[in-house]
Amino acid sequence: MGFDFAHLMELIPDINKAFFQTIYMIAISLVVSTVIGLPVGILLYITDKGLFLENRMVQNILGFVVNMVRSIPFIILLVALLPLTNLLVSTTIGPTAASVSLSVAAIPFFARIVENALREIDKGVIEAAIAAGATPWMIIKDVLLLEARSGIISGVTLTLISLVGFSAMAGTVGGGGIGDLAIRFGYYRYDNTIMISTVLILIILVQVIQLLGDYIAKVVDKR
Repeated sequence: MGFDFAHLMELIPDINKAFFQTIYMIAISLVVSTVIGLPVGILLYITDKGLFLENRMVQNILGFVVNMVRSIPFIILLVALLPLTNLLVSTTIGPTAASVSLSVAAIPFFARIVENALREIDKGVIEAAIAAGATPWMIIKDVLLLEARSGIISGVTLTLISLVGFSAMAGTVGGGGIGDLAIRFGYYRYDNTIMISTVLILIILVQVIQLLGDYIAKVVDKR
């Protein structure tokens, strides 16, 4: 079965529903991963050797947890977190349930990006702030986040793009969204129209996210 435009028109309601399920999933996951991943990334940096809140124990424990979660393939993480998902949202299927696993996968990913963005900052700027009597909170707020804002926004962009791919994978276990539509209609029913359409939607979505993210990162980069 080739691409059938008339058949595509019939599937528009299903495609529309799946698209907004995907947006819903990645929006929740992005908020959670940003709210938790940002402070984790900052802690990974400021507790490292030679920094103003050096704490090797905290650094090693956080680093181990982050690396451990990142090393687990998403499809395995998705299944492993089903009990936690059921506990939190009382179901293991649908976009809300999928957003739990998406968030857990995205937190360490974003945290490492934040840490790397902070490592790009000239340590002389931090030393100058310490010499001026700035408190650790002031250094984080007025120096680290300000200096690394462009890199952090680029990190948000990369995280969003990763979440789009993860959300498509979540469809294989009933997570809803574009991936679920592609599996149920495209793969199981050998429907090339829906397969091609879902792939194109994901490509366009990623391109829009990348272009918008790059633009915002350039706007806020005052270096």
